[in-house]
Amino acid sequence: MKDNNKTQSDNYMADNIQVLEGLEAVRKRPSMYIGDVGDRGLHHLVYEVVDNSIDEAMAGYCKNIDVCINEDGSVTVTDDGRGIPVDFHEKEQMSALELVLTKLHAGGKFNKETYSVSGGLHGVGVSCVNALSIMLLAEVHRNGKVYQMEFSQGIPQTPLKEVGTTNLCGTVITFKPDAEIFKQTVDFKYDILSSRLRELAYLNKGIRLNLTDKRTDDQDKSAENPPVVKSETFFSLEGLKEFVDYLDASREKLIASPIYLETERNNVPVEIALQYNMGYSENVHSYVNNINTIEGGTHLSGFRRGLTTTLKNFAEKSGMLTKIKFEIDPADFREGLTAVISVKVGEPQFEGQTKTRLGNNEVTAAVSQAVSAALENYLEEHPKEAKLIVDKVILAATARHAARKAREMVQRKSVLSGAGLPGKLSDCSNRNPEKCEIYLVEGDSAGGSAKQGRDKDFQAILPLRGKILNVEKAMDHRIFESEEIKNIFTALGVTIGTEEDSKALNLSKLRYFKIIIMTDADVDGSHIATLIMTFFFRYMNDLIKNGHLYIATPPLYLVKRGKQEQYCWNDDQRQQAIEAIGKGKEGGVNVQRYKGLGEMNPNQLWDTTMNPENRMLRRVTIDSAAEADRIFSMLMGDDVPPRREFIEMHAKYANIDA
Repeated sequence: MKDNNKTQSDNYMADNIQVLEGLEAVRKRPSMYIGDVGDRGLHHLVYEVVDNSIDEAMAGYCKNIDVCINEDGSVTVTDDGRGIPVDFHEKEQMSALELVLTKLHAGGKFNKETYSVSGGLHGVGVSCVNALSIMLLAEVHRNGKVYQMEFSQGIPQTPLKEVGTTNLCGTVITFKPDAEIFKQTVDFKYDILSSRLRELAYLNKGIRLNLTDKRTDDQDKSAENPPVVKSETFFSLEGLKEFVDYLDASREKLIASPIYLETERNNVPVEIALQYNMGYSENVHSYVNNINTIEGGTHLSGFRRGLTTTLKNFAEKSGMLTKIKFEIDPADFREGLTAVISVKVGEPQFEGQTKTRLGNNEVTAAVSQAVSAALENYLEEHPKEAKLIVDKVILAATARHAARKAREMVQRKSVLSGAGLPGKLSDCSNRNPEKCEIYLVEGDSAGGSAKQGRDKDFQAILPLRGKILNVEKAMDHRIFESEEIKNIFTALGVTIGTEEDSKALNLSKLRYFKIIIMTDADVDGSHIATLIMTFFFRYMNDLIKNGHLYIATPPLYLVKRGKQEQYCWNDDQRQQAIEAIGKGKEGGVNVQRYKGLGEMNPNQLWDTTMNPENRMLRRVTIDSAAEADRIFSMLMGDDVPPRREFIEMHAKYANIDA
C-alpha cells in the first residue's frame, strides 16, 4: 500500500524538469566539457582558444599565434588569421561573433569548405571558455576595421561595436577564468602552457607561437633588479623530425638522424618521425589533428603493423634471424624506439568524450602502408643503419626471453596465483579496492611509524628497502629480478605481459585504488620518490592515467610554544607560525625540522600525513606524455649535461639539506 503522506521531494512532476538554456549547462556541469575544474581544466581553456587559431593555420590563413599571461592573471590569445566573422546571422538574429561565443555547437568546423581539418570538432570550445570566464573580451581585426564585444560568464555585456581601423587581420581573445568555477586555482602555470605550445609548433611546422608571462608579483622590483618578463618563441622548420630530436636529446642515439616520412594515403595526410636509441623503453606519441591521443587508436595500430612487418621481412631476408632460436615478439621491434605519429583526418571518430583514442578503421591501412613504404626504402638505402636496428631487435628479443622467467616468477608469487603477499606488507582488512590505499614507504623505520599510525581497515603499508632500481637504465630482466619491484607488483595484484603484448599491463585485480608514495622530506627522499615514479611511468603508466598514483606531503616543520603548536609545509608557513605563536619573537618558540618520517611518532604521522581529513595528497598526472617522457629520460638517464642544465635552471626551487 502506498503512503499518502508524501514529502515535497516525492512530488516529481513536470515542473521539476529543468531545461538549461544556452551556456547555463556549461556552468552547471563544467567537467563534462573541459574534463575537470582543477589545474588541467583551467589550462584547457587556453588550449581551446589556441586550437581555434591553429585551425586557421592548418587552413592556410595564419602564421603567428601569441599567448600572453597578463599581470591580472587573464590570458590573451592573438592570431593573424582571417578573424571571426562579425556580419549579421539572419537565422539566429545576432552577429556571427556573438553566435560563436554564446551558442554551443556553433562554428565553421562543421562546414568542410571552411575547415577541411580541425582539432575541436564539437563546436563547444570558445563558447565554453566564455561561459567559464568572469570576463571575456573579443577583438576582431577584419575588413580594415576593429570590432569589440565584451562578455561575463557567457552573457554579453556590450553590443558588438566598431572601435577603430586597422591594416591587420586576425582575432584577439582575452579572458579571465571565473573563480566561482575554478575554486582550486585560477593561476596559470607557465611551464604547462610552454609544453603545449612547443608541442603544437613541432606538429605544425612553419607556424610561430609566442608565449609571454607578464606577471611579476613575486619578483624583486627594485631599481637594481627590474622585473623580468618571461618569454619564449616556438618555431619548427622540420616538424616531427625536430620533435623526435628534442625528445631524444638526452639519449644515446643508435642511428645518426631520425627516419622521417610525410605523405598522403587514402586521403589521409600522414607525418611520422622515428629514431632508435640505446635505451630500453618504447616512447611512441600519437596525434590526430594536433590532439594527443594518449590511448592510441587505429593510427597507432597501423604504425606498429607497418613497422613490425617491414622490419621482420627485412631481417628474415637478410638471414640475421638465424642467430636466435625463439620467436621475436612485436614489442622487440619497438624497444629503444622514439616516434611521433601525426595524422590529419577530415572526419575523425574518437572513442569516448575525451578524444583519446582514434576509431577510424581506414586510417590503419593508410598509416601501415606509409610506414612500410618509407621504411623499406630506408633499410635498402642505409644498410649499416639497418643492421644496427636489427641487431638491436635481436638483443631486445634475447633480453625479453631472459626476462620471461623473472616475470613469471612475479606472476607465480602474485595474489592472482593464490600465493602469499610480500612478507613486509602490512595489509588492510577491507577487500574493496575502491576503498583501499597502500603507502609505499621509504625504509623500515618510517614503515614502523606508518604501520602503528595507520587505519588498519583501509590503509596498507609496504616498506621499501633503500633506493629501488633506476628502470631508465636497466634491461627488463634486471627489473623483474629486483626484489623491491617484484614486491610492488605482487602487493598491488598487477601483472604484466600477454600473448599479444609482452609489456601489456593487467589491472583487473588491482587491490588498491590509491597508491601513495611516502618518503622523507629531504633530497634522498625526493630521489627515492622520483625513482618510484619513473618505474610507474615506464611500467605502470595506466595507473597514472587512471588517477591511482599519489604523493604524500609530510610537514617540514613543527612550530611550538608551550601548548601551542602548528605544522608547516614550507618556509613561508613556518615564518607565519613563528609570528603568530611567538607574536613576532623567536624567543621561546621551538622549531623542529623533520628530516625523516621516522622522526615523527605514529600519532603525528597519522594527524599530518595519513588522516584523510587533514592530509594533503598530490595526484600524479601527465599533462603532456611527450614532455614527461623527455623529463624522465633527462633526469634518470645516462646523459649528464642536460641534467646539470635542468638542475641549474630550477635550483631556486630545490631544498638542499646540509
